[in-house]
Amino acid sequence: METFVPPLVAATATVFMALLFARAALHKVFDFTAFTGFLADYELVPESAVRPVAILVALAELAVILTAIVPALHVVSAVLAAGLLLGYGAAMAVNLRRGRDRIECGCGGAVQPLAWTLVWRNAVLAAFALVGAGSSASGFGVTESAAVIIGGLTFFTTYLLADQILANAAFIRLKR
Repeated sequence: METFVPPLVAATATVFMALLFARAALHKVFDFTAFTGFLADYELVPESAVRPVAILVALAELAVILTAIVPALHVVSAVLAAGLLLGYGAAMAVNLRRGRDRIECGCGGAVQPLAWTLVWRNAVLAAFALVGAGSSASGFGVTESAAVIIGGLTFFTTYLLADQILANAAFIRLKR
């Protein structure tokens, strides 16, 4: 079966997604109370379901990380990551359409109120997650593995910088 994504690119996308979801999961697990508050603010599930849904979301994010580690499951990781990112984007879009743009996104990281830029960011991230499903990443040597890890870390660092820029822009917008 011919693939359209070079294995090194697919593996780099997988490493990036694992790092992205590790950050998000750590945020949710270590400050679960704040996360349940963010989830409740979205008003998409009944109040009685907020805690169970929050647990499921955190477990799903952990599943992205765990499946990314196992080469035979990297496609599962990519599809699950893309699904979560699209779901988060849809939840943001619903609230933005409701006129509720003062909700903290709950993404983990810099505080950001909902904005259409976050919805588009999640759509781009979901597409990038699917790149990880595009090719088999097995049989790498030390050099290829190092390149993949460095590439994933580079994308993640770039993402963190862009995320902080978005947060700063939102903060400036709120101060006006």
